Amino acid sequence: MLTKRIIACLDVRGGRVVKGVQFVDIVDAGDPAELAHRHAAAGADEIVLLDITATHERRGTLLETVKRAAAKLFVPFTVGGGIRSAEDAAAVFNAGADKVSINSSAIARPELIGEIGGSFGAQAVIVAIDARRGTAGVEDAEVYVSGGRKTTGRSVVEWAREAEERGAGEILLTSMDTDGMRSGFDCELTAAVSSAVQIPVIASGGAGSAAHFAEVFGRGRADAALAASIFHFGVTDSRELKAELQRSGVSVRLPC
Repeated sequence: MLTKRIIACLDVRGGRVVKGVQFVDIVDAGDPAELAHRHAAAGADEIVLLDITATHERRGTLLETVKRAAAKLFVPFTVGGGIRSAEDAAAVFNAGADKVSINSSAIARPELIGEIGGSFGAQAVIVAIDARRGTAGVEDAEVYVSGGRKTTGRSVVEWAREAEERGAGEILLTSMDTDGMRSGFDCELTAAVSSAVQIPVIASGGAGSAAHFAEVFGRGRADAALAASIFHFGVTDSRELKAELQRSGVSVRLPC
């Protein structure tokens, strides 16, 4: 049985980790390098750092922030935000990333997925999808870009399929409706995307307890699950979370 991955997310703005609720009400959570090391040491399988204002501010990724965080890590490290070309991706890899996450730029120019994958391998390309459906069904869930500021009118499930066809190695699916609420992942939407593609799907948005992770791994069919605030603000850490998941029958890699 394949183990399920627990991923800690660092949303970075202005060189600091921040966290909000449904992409607003942002508060400071700490230093990226310090938090990256803390979460990895506590048992996170991977770390994701997202420069959440790079696209909106029309700039590149904060490479010095990436370098500082990478220097503290011994687990796979994904970086997203402001990556618009294979050259941008190369700069992020050179700064210490193992994978890149692309969102708005992939919607604007889908061939970018294949360009990065062709140079660095599909396993290094994650297509991030910010999704909102409100009270609508999963078939009406729409893709948002620019840090959740703009709707594209595109179907989440259809875009996930296209991203896979163009060479994405993984999908990072964030439910904007549940983000920061700690009320559980959108398992219905996650299952719809997981059923539509053959590549791994990372669930994001809504983590509040070990039961939420178990549910998204089961009913949501997620291969990995990502969380931020419950780790940043001491609700739990990956070691405690994994112990609870193992007791509930979920296969995870326990930290040493």
